[in-house]
Parts: sequence; structure tokens; C-alpha cells
Amino acid sequence: MSEPSPLLDEIRKLIKLSGPIPVWRYMELCLMHPRYGYYLSRDPLGREGDFTTAPEVSQMFGELLGLWSASIWRAIGSPDTLRLIELGPGRGTMMSDALRALRVLPPLYQSLSIHLVEVNPVLREKQHAALTGVRNITWHDSIDDVPEGPAVILANEYFDVLPIHQMVRRETGWHERTVGMDANGSLYFAPAAEPTPHFEVLLPPLVRAAPLGAVFEWRPDSEIMKLATRLRDQDGAALIIDYGHLRSDAGDTFQAIARHSFADPLKNPGQADITAHVDFQALARAAEDVGARVHGPATQGDFLKRLGVEARAAGLMAKASPEVSADIAGALKRLTDSGRGGMGSMFKVMAISDPRLTSIAGLSDQPDETEQ
Repeated sequence: MSEPSPLLDEIRKLIKLSGPIPVWRYMELCLMHPRYGYYLSRDPLGREGDFTTAPEVSQMFGELLGLWSASIWRAIGSPDTLRLIELGPGRGTMMSDALRALRVLPPLYQSLSIHLVEVNPVLREKQHAALTGVRNITWHDSIDDVPEGPAVILANEYFDVLPIHQMVRRETGWHERTVGMDANGSLYFAPAAEPTPHFEVLLPPLVRAAPLGAVFEWRPDSEIMKLATRLRDQDGAALIIDYGHLRSDAGDTFQAIARHSFADPLKNPGQADITAHVDFQALARAAEDVGARVHGPATQGDFLKRLGVEARAAGLMAKASPEVSADIAGALKRLTDSGRGGMGSMFKVMAISDPRLTSIAGLSDQPDETEQ
């Protein structure tokens, strides 16, 4: 993080030319700038990177998602071709683990057409290496490019990096939050001078009573509606796993992560991962609005336990050395535990599907957990 940020100069020029920019535009530039964007220039994962995702914690995660995909294939009538799509597939670890689990089902394995939606050339190379020898695999810049047909779509830590709008409540109404620049060239947050007309009409009930100074975050519905429309019309299901909240509410979750620690999101733009929590209620509402069915959400810990992660861990530990067994136990705890360092309750899991698919493994077999 000590090297200068070339993107900072670009953003300073932009603000000097046209004034403060909305938070969503700043986030978009930080992550996807064609030359200096964080996600277009590096491998951010693992111990040497900035953060670690669940597939990198343990093979069990990808294996269980593979078996979950098999349950969807059966539920939709075992079609001759199933498009297995992953959005933002990292190093290819999760897909590799999922496919290993699916090899025990030859009829399904033979039916797979695999599609990875990835814009990062560095990660594409790592995905190629991880999936060497896999047949019927194609890379795409967008899910729009994936051919039609029944599909299982996997989106692990995908929605949290989609740019957010932030709105700030003031006496005059709700104002878009922007990023400005002071006389020294330092960036700062500030509300736009004029309120957004009639914005309060669109707010969820909990947010309408928010105090002055409260921040409300929202993402456009276009991405989730695109997935939901495809599944509604072409059959299948999508699994969305991300950190976030179950109810739409006020709160500032805009954050930067560098070297596995929190960082100032306004410093070194383009050199840290910038994210914001996912509003699962907003995702569900948008999916239902276009006629898809929503299953869940549940916590990641509960979802994985319902899929049998504890039994899988026990099976792996039975064949392992004491040292490896301890690693497996630690990975299980990290994936499912709610305590410090655990992903079990922070991460939520939700599925959307063709409306005819009334039951989904790990989610539909339990009541919704919206009290959490």
C-alpha cells in the first residue's frame, strides 16, 4: 500500500473538472477503471493478497455447492445440457472442487456446459490452470454472453462489489453522498447540495424513520433481475452467498480491505478491495418482482450444516493425519462458526429459481430466518 496510486491522480482530475462524484461512481472507478481498477489488474485472494473467500478456506465448500447443483439438476428433470455458471470465480478453486464432487454422477457430469464470468485477465489465467482438462468450459465478460438453457448459477461474494449509491438524510431530504476534494487534494465524503426529489417515497419502511445524518445504501436491481428473468424463463436456480443484512435498513457499510485489514476507502484508490454489504431483502424483492421464486435467506453456517458439511469434515478427518485433521476442524469452524473470525452468521445464503421449483436443498427445508 506504500506505492503511489495512479488512480488517485485520475480521480482528482475528474473532480477538478466536473465537481464531486457520487459514491457509486467512485467505487466503480476503484474496482473497474480500465487501467488502474483493482479487479482488472491483480490476484486479490489468499494469504499473499487482501482477503480470503470460503472456497480458499476449504475444499468442502465447493464440494457441497457441487452436490447442491446436482440436486437442482434432478429437481428440474435432469436436462441433457446444464449450464453451470459461476460469477466472479476467483482462482477457479470453487469450480474445481464442485466438479470433483460431480464426477461421481456421470450422467450429470457429461451434461455440463461450464461458463465462467470473469473480467480479470490475471484471474482468468489462474482459472485456466485450476481447470486444466475440463471439457466444455467457456469464459465470458458478462452473463449476457452465456447461451440460453437450463442453468445453475453460483455467485459467491459477487454482489458485494457491485457499486452502491449512498444517500444521506438531512433536514431538506435525502441527498446523494459524493466524494469531493479539498485544497490539499485529499478526498472526503460530502452530501450533494440538492436533495434527490421524492426519494423518500421509494424507501423501505424501516428507513423512513431514520434520524438526520443516517446513511442508506442501495444498488440498482438490474443484475439480480437479469438472473431472475433468465431462471424464470429458462429453468434452473441461482445461489447467492455474500455478507450482508436480511432487512433493508440504514447504515454505512462502505469499506476497504487491504492485506486482510480494514483500510481508508478514500486513500490509495484502486489498490484496495472496496465493498459494501448486500441487502438481501432488496435482492429478494427485485427477484420476486419479475416472477422468480426466492428461497431463504439463511446463514451460511446453517446452510452448510443442512448440506452435511459436518459429516463431510468427519469423513475427511478420518483419513487424515492429526495435523491435517486439525486444519479441517479449523476450516469447518471458520465456515460455520458465528464467533470472531467465523463466516457462519455474517454470510447469508439465498437462492432464486424458476417459480415451479418449490423446494431447494439447504434453504426450503427450514422456515425463513428473517428474525436474524
